[in-house]
Formats: sequence, C-alpha cells, structure tokens
Amino acid sequence: MDGGRLTGFLIFCAVLAALELTGDAGRELLRYERSGTASGEWWRLITGHLVHLGWEHFILNVMGLALMWALFFPDYRPGRWALICVVSLIAIDLGFWFLNPHLVWYVGLSGVLHGVMAAGTLAHLRRGERDAWVLVPFLVGKLAWEQFSGALPYSSGSAGGAVVVDAHLYGAVGALVAAAFLRPQREPL
Repeated sequence: MDGGRLTGFLIFCAVLAALELTGDAGRELLRYERSGTASGEWWRLITGHLVHLGWEHFILNVMGLALMWALFFPDYRPGRWALICVVSLIAIDLGFWFLNPHLVWYVGLSGVLHGVMAAGTLAHLRRGERDAWVLVPFLVGKLAWEQFSGALPYSSGSAGGAVVVDAHLYGAVGALVAAAFLRPQREPL
C-alpha cells in the first residue's frame, strides 16, 4: 500500500476500533435494529455496519478489509469506491427491511466487504485479468453455498452471533449494480 492508501485504511480501522471501545452500550445504540429504525433512529442504517459483536468479530472484519483493500483498492478511484460502498450498504439495508422483516438486529462490515469483492472482481473481469477466473467462481460459489447451506464452517468463530449471510448477497448485488455503471482503472494504480 502506498502512503495515502495506508493512511486511509488506518484511519478507517481506527474509527472501527473506537466504536468497538464503546462496548455493549455503544453496540446496542448503533447496531441495525429494525424497531429502532422504524421509530426514527435512521443512523442505525449506517452505524450498524460499523460496529461488531466483539473484538474477535472486529478483527475478522478488519482482516477481511485489509485483504479486500490490498486486492481491489487500485481498481477504482477513491470516490468511486465510496459510491460502491454506499450503494452496497443501501442494498443491504433495503434487503433487510423488505426481504428479511424477521431480522431484529445486525452488526458488522461483512456485507459491504462482499460488495467490495464483487465490484473488484467485476473490474478484474472487465480488464481480462487471469485472477478473475478464480475470483468469479469463488464469489459465486460462496454466495450460493451461503444461500443454500448457511454460513461457511468456522466463519463466525466464537464471536457470539449468527452470520447473516443475506447481508453478503445484498452487499454483493448492490455493489455490482453500482460498479456496472462505473469504469474501473485501465491499469491498477
């Protein structure tokens, strides 16, 4: 990672860590919660993706973020990545609201991370990069497995909560919709 990319990554991780330091009280105030959102607590639609079940969940998501950042950040300019992530986040929230009305609460960044993976994979596919032949079946296979068989074994660790696999699907679909209208970098940065 170059200096600017590394700085942005570290700032975002520091924000996530600061939110994790708020503990259970912060998590309950910030998580996506259907009843809270219905009563006007709109911030939950954003902050629910930034808080975690605990430190183990936080570390798993930060490791996933580091991997996605390293693999895919050069594929789009930062403003385009922001748009992709926002559309992914909106797709997750809309999916939860309209397709998962039984979902009481949710925390974590994994849905948006799957969106980043989907948009980055699309960029690699469009440029004809060889790794797309691994990325596409991996992403499609993982999402299909989760929809038909549930979370991958060992994916939740001991963080204390069930993996909401629909977040992964909604995040990937939202990001693909956004990325379909954006041109990736001709050559990675």
